[in-house]
Amino acid sequence: MRARRTTGAHGRRAAAAAATTLLLAAGLNGTAGAPALADDETPTQAEVEAARGAVAGAARDVAAVQADLVLANQRLQDAAVAAAQAAEAWNGARYALAQARREARDADRAARAARAEAERGRAAYADSVVGTYTSAPGLAALSAIVEADGVAGLVERTTTARQTEAALDEVHDVFRATALVAEVSAGRAAEARQRAAALEADARDRRDAAASASHAALVLADDTATRKAALLAELAALQGISVALAEQRQSALEDAAAEAAAAAAAAKAAEQEAALQEQAGEDPGSPTGGATEPQPAPQPAPQPAPQPAPQPAPQPAPQPAPQPAPQPAPQPDPAPAPQPAPQPAPQPAPQPAPQPAPDPPAPAAGAAAAVAFARQQIGEPYRWGAAGPSSWDCSGLTMRAWAQGGRALPHYSVAQYEQSTPVRSSQLRPGDLVFWGSSSSPSSIYHVALYAGGGRIVHAPRTGRDVEEVSMHYWIPPNFYARP
Repeated sequence: MRARRTTGAHGRRAAAAAATTLLLAAGLNGTAGAPALADDETPTQAEVEAARGAVAGAARDVAAVQADLVLANQRLQDAAVAAAQAAEAWNGARYALAQARREARDADRAARAARAEAERGRAAYADSVVGTYTSAPGLAALSAIVEADGVAGLVERTTTARQTEAALDEVHDVFRATALVAEVSAGRAAEARQRAAALEADARDRRDAAASASHAALVLADDTATRKAALLAELAALQGISVALAEQRQSALEDAAAEAAAAAAAAKAAEQEAALQEQAGEDPGSPTGGATEPQPAPQPAPQPAPQPAPQPAPQPAPQPAPQPAPQPAPQPDPAPAPQPAPQPAPQPAPQPAPQPAPDPPAPAAGAAAAVAFARQQIGEPYRWGAAGPSSWDCSGLTMRAWAQGGRALPHYSVAQYEQSTPVRSSQLRPGDLVFWGSSSSPSSIYHVALYAGGGRIVHAPRTGRDVEEVSMHYWIPPNFYARP
């Protein structure tokens, strides 16, 4: 009996150890366990192997946990992009609304001026009508005929009457023209007001969408933080280390992955730049930029000098005696015309040397002031739609930074690109703008940063992250560059 109890205690310890291992491997979340064994039952070898198999099947390996961490970071990035797109869409709607309101004000001003001009024309026409018809033009014409003193007087009086009617017609034409202009101007003003009202409604919708996307990004950020904490605890249990050490290791892995992605993005940008230079006929390794010297045009072969035509033989002078006239000497056969020298085969026209790419614009004045201002805001929070003084969104920061540099830019990243001069990545200078878009069209731009030099940018990144200076390739590779 003692031997039986000893064996039972050993079996219970083995089963308990297997259950404990299962719990640790499952992340200490209480989802795994082993059924309790009766004190008087000894697990068989098959039961022990089954327990071990359950542990092996339930436990996730380190790679799976790290993959979940990558997915969590990707979801967070996707939410950040969606929030940035919504925020810049609202900035775009506000920009369009401001333009529409300005156009509506201008149209109203033009309509008021046209109405005033039409009123002056109406008053002038009314005065002319009153002044002309009180004198009864028909009676005045009859009086001119009756009272005319001879033909000359009749002509003079009727001419005066006709001139009076022509002047009235001219005043009437002016009145009609001004009234038409006033009508057209009023229609344009009404259309401009309607367009502004529609854009105002669109701006409200965009603002609500931006607020919703920003809130969703914040909620996802909190959920992701909780999820990552659980994953790091699971990773620490699998690796048999502390959670703090697991967090340090994971952070180092993520930093290394970001650096590798940045290096890959920089290499891809360099390849694209080299391809652009090759298309433009540039050769960075050649002082001539890859241009070929033009070949001289082929010279035509010299033509042989023309041969003189044969001269006829001289005629003998007639003799005074009646001698028969001598027969003329036979004419020699003309020499055959010289054959022209064979022409060389035409050479193909030399290809013109490719035109070099246009030089980039000179660095904008005030760039240093713009970069200095942006760096002064590092550490201040991101807030969509904000343009200072203590919180910023991406285009709000670049707008205020360049305002310090003496350049007015709108609070909208797409418009900032449109109002700047595009450059290539190899032409970037401090103060230039770096843009991110979702396609190859500038209209898809949703984020902008200020280039600080050395491959680094200063920007207001997204909800939950403060203004910072980082590598321009730390995130998604940018695809547009411009100089204000």
